[in-house]
Amino acid sequence: MELNKVLYISQEIVPYLAPSPLATLSHKLPQGVLEKGVEVRTFMPKYGCIKERRNQLHEVIRLSGLNIVIDDADHPLIIKVATLQPARMQVYFIDNEDYFFRTANQGELEINAHPEDNDERIIFYVRGVVETVKKLRWYPSLVHCTGWVSSLAPAYLKRIYADDPALNSPKIVYSVCDDTFDGALDSRMQEKLKQEGFSDQDLAALGQNPVTWIDLQKIAIDFSDGIVQSSESVDPEVLEYIKKSGKPFLPFPGADDYVDAYLEFYKSL
Repeated sequence: MELNKVLYISQEIVPYLAPSPLATLSHKLPQGVLEKGVEVRTFMPKYGCIKERRNQLHEVIRLSGLNIVIDDADHPLIIKVATLQPARMQVYFIDNEDYFFRTANQGELEINAHPEDNDERIIFYVRGVVETVKKLRWYPSLVHCTGWVSSLAPAYLKRIYADDPALNSPKIVYSVCDDTFDGALDSRMQEKLKQEGFSDQDLAALGQNPVTWIDLQKIAIDFSDGIVQSSESVDPEVLEYIKKSGKPFLPFPGADDYVDAYLEFYKSL
């Protein structure tokens, strides 16, 4: 495929959050792809612990203001942006005071401190990203999702935004990682997703019980065009699900010097 523009939908990015394998990948990979001459846009949640002044975030008024309705409640979308040097890579932040706010423990992310809202938080995040891309009129040839917070993006792009030719045509890559969480999401998550427009068949991978981390990996795999193992170790059940899907798969390309491997995989789709 011809690779002109890549959209990265990330869970966390260094230096806005503390270093981790996922946060480092979500910085180095887009930057490396940008340096290869490909246009890049990157999104992440605006967690409450991110210091706006220190990181030079500012609100983009023309992109903010949309109300996203989830379970019959309105949630205003706020978009902020910063620039990562030296590559001058723009990072867009999805913000909302209901889902992203300063937690009691400094540095703790809302996804860990308030897991009871995570089903709606990831719905809001994914919809916020896609609606912002529409407003930007910047249409990617490929979308790469990293982290379970982005796991619903493939399904939204392939189903909810299926009538938008600029958004249903990009190839979608999902990174499976070792970013697990314990327990399950809200028991009404499937009901809320049906309100969004998903069918029972679309949500088959989530099953009938409260949604777990593995369930989110499965629905992301179902709606992606290619899968990358972005951690050295990944849950064996997830790897077996990828194998059974028969979809293009890039095994773990290593923790360093991986940009060319990802680019080659992108272009093979």
